[in-house]
Amino acid sequence: MSWTRGVVAVLAVCVLLLTGSAGCGSGGAGEPEGGDSATPVGRLLDATDEEGRRYREVDADRAPEVGIEVQPEADDSWDVRLTVRDFRFSPAGTEAKAVAGRGVAHLLLDGDPLTTLRGPRYRIAADLVPRGTHEVTVRLYADDGTVWAVDGEPVESTADVTASDAEPTGATQPEEIGSATATEPAADR
Repeated sequence: MSWTRGVVAVLAVCVLLLTGSAGCGSGGAGEPEGGDSATPVGRLLDATDEEGRRYREVDADRAPEVGIEVQPEADDSWDVRLTVRDFRFSPAGTEAKAVAGRGVAHLLLDGDPLTTLRGPRYRIAADLVPRGTHEVTVRLYADDGTVWAVDGEPVESTADVTASDAEPTGATQPEEIGSATATEPAADR
């Protein structure tokens, strides 16, 4: 019976500590759940992105990384695939604070905001990418809205895409070229 009281006492202490600043368990005392850092992450810079969001400078060896690949689809839309390293996408409703290696990605088309991503895939509608060459950029942000940065530059990646018309223009249609040549005198050909 006395060992039962001892176990209950230990459990009571753990409950009290969990509601305070320390906890019982395999994590270190004072560490927030999920391994999130309790100290501020990085250093805020005066530099900002196009929307006025400040850069959050982190060391290169601990910085998140992102890559982007954009492929055309049969319906003229564009399939965007991101690859990330040392980065986790935050689900909707995540607290607005900076946590090392966590946040969202902003997708930009020719420098204009397109969408916020909480995962590595997106499809850009065909009507958003007119004829010509365009830049699709992905940039990583912390959950507090700051831009992850290394050496004063945002953590981002860019891919160029070129959209062309599905049908030839009026000047290059074969029937027009053929009929113009057939009406010319033989000496002029």
